[in-house]
Amino acid sequence: MSTLSAEARIALAIARKDAVAELRGRHATVSTLFFAAVVLLLFGFALGPDAARLAEAAPGLLWLAVVFAGILAVNRLHLLETDDGALEQLALYPVPRRAIYAGKALAGFGVMLLLGLVVLGAVAVLFAVDIGGAWLPLLVTVVLGSAGVAAVGTFYAGVTVRLRAREVMLPLLMLPVLAPLLLGAVKATAAALAGDPFGELGAWLQLLVGFDVIMIIAGAATYGYLLEDG
Repeated sequence: MSTLSAEARIALAIARKDAVAELRGRHATVSTLFFAAVVLLLFGFALGPDAARLAEAAPGLLWLAVVFAGILAVNRLHLLETDDGALEQLALYPVPRRAIYAGKALAGFGVMLLLGLVVLGAVAVLFAVDIGGAWLPLLVTVVLGSAGVAAVGTFYAGVTVRLRAREVMLPLLMLPVLAPLLLGAVKATAAALAGDPFGELGAWLQLLVGFDVIMIIAGAATYGYLLEDG
């Protein structure tokens, strides 16, 4: 029990450190949110002015914007430490590697959750989508989707952070793995906005939960090897 609590404290300390670094670089956070808004606007213009068509496409546009902007966010969380050698120093400390992964993933989750909520509000405003009646299932979907993107992104950011072509390799590696999450998140969002007429919301949320659990366990089990290889 004491070992688990010690690992939890380590993970929280790492997450707090990353969160402080992210807040200090506010311009980076603003640029990520701006990028998400640009993605929404570009897809919105591509679909045209038809309000019904935009509302129908809103769940897909929401999660495309979240994932694309999230790739930038999780990459930046690792990049800050790699540039000044902090990641290598962190790997030298006698702490469980899964605690390092948990801390990095927790920080990524916080960034992704904020991003998801902001983008959800932007979708509601830009595409005239009423989210008031479905706020609870939408919140659950955003939380589960954010956790999945953070879990996958933390692992693959560790894989690519020392590569010269990391900006290219990270999305190439992440997007195929995130396909089940994207499917589940889009379907759950669409079902929630429609009032879940076919009773399928629960099944899609279960898919997201299963995806999150598998990715978190796999990331925690293998992240330490990435640090050793570095």
